[in-house]
Amino acid sequence: MGSAMFGAIESGIIYAIMALGVYLSFRILDFPDLTVDGSFVTGAAIAAILIVNGTNPFFATLVAIAAGFLAGCVTGLLHTKGKINPLLAGILMMIALYSINLRIMGRSNVPLLNEESIFTKIEGFFETSGLDSVLNNMASSIGLGNLTSTWAILISMLVVTTVIKILTDLFLRTQIGLALRATGDNKRMIRSFSANTDGLTIIGLGLSNALVALAGALIAQYSSFADVGMGIGMIIIGLASVIIGEAIFGTRTIAVTTFAVIGGAIVYRIVVSLALRVDFLETGDMKLITAVIVIAALVLPQLIDGQKERNRKKRKRLRQEVKLKEMKEGEEGYASTKSNSQSI
Repeated sequence: MGSAMFGAIESGIIYAIMALGVYLSFRILDFPDLTVDGSFVTGAAIAAILIVNGTNPFFATLVAIAAGFLAGCVTGLLHTKGKINPLLAGILMMIALYSINLRIMGRSNVPLLNEESIFTKIEGFFETSGLDSVLNNMASSIGLGNLTSTWAILISMLVVTTVIKILTDLFLRTQIGLALRATGDNKRMIRSFSANTDGLTIIGLGLSNALVALAGALIAQYSSFADVGMGIGMIIIGLASVIIGEAIFGTRTIAVTTFAVIGGAIVYRIVVSLALRVDFLETGDMKLITAVIVIAALVLPQLIDGQKERNRKKRKRLRQEVKLKEMKEGEEGYASTKSNSQSI
């Protein structure tokens, strides 16, 4: 159970990078970008094929990020210059990327079992430096037992995701970032200020898909394979992470919201991991579980808000009734006193 939760948190932190990308397109730009399903695989495919051919895994991951950026820019160009509906532009790019990804890999699946990846390098550093032994001893001393053979993935991905979160926060506070946020809120108004909304949309989608491709490249190295079908439903997972995080942690500021997105991705993975431990559910039910989680994340906050509103109205009505009753009793008391004084 403990190791399963540890694995869920590990993968949740990696998928959080993808969720941050979805947050940029879905919340900041208000653009339903289905390119994500394809660019995630593009990142995985490019990283895998380069690593298999002897390229340094860090360089392979950088190339995957660049490819994801390019894919997002093409979707932006289809929408802004080609005047194609955002949803349709994303779908078209997603379909095109399926064939492109097959071309990149040359087959539907590229295994990385015996290849050197980013994680094998970091694991090697943790093992030789003795960090794993120190951390395992610390975990045992507080009663957590032997959770994992290596802490390399958890700690390294926590650092990488935190750096990306901070960079995203800083970027969204820059002049371009503020213009990007304003474009998502009201494109016509920003265009009236002579801002190049087309360029901002293209840049925003490029950055979004660059993060998604980075997550794809890391997941391929984490899972030791890249598969042409691994991106199916990825947009739903990203949306689920964003919605769950916002519902749990709130959206008071940009920094809180990006933290919420990361938290949502981890919570989502933990919930899925727990759900798969139920006897009557199987691995093939993953998409069904995802759909149920998203529905719950969408419906429950509304039900809670509705209940809070009904309770607020009920308290207000009770206060008004008490006030009216007190006024009525006061008027009756005054009338009784006046009547007594007149009779005297």
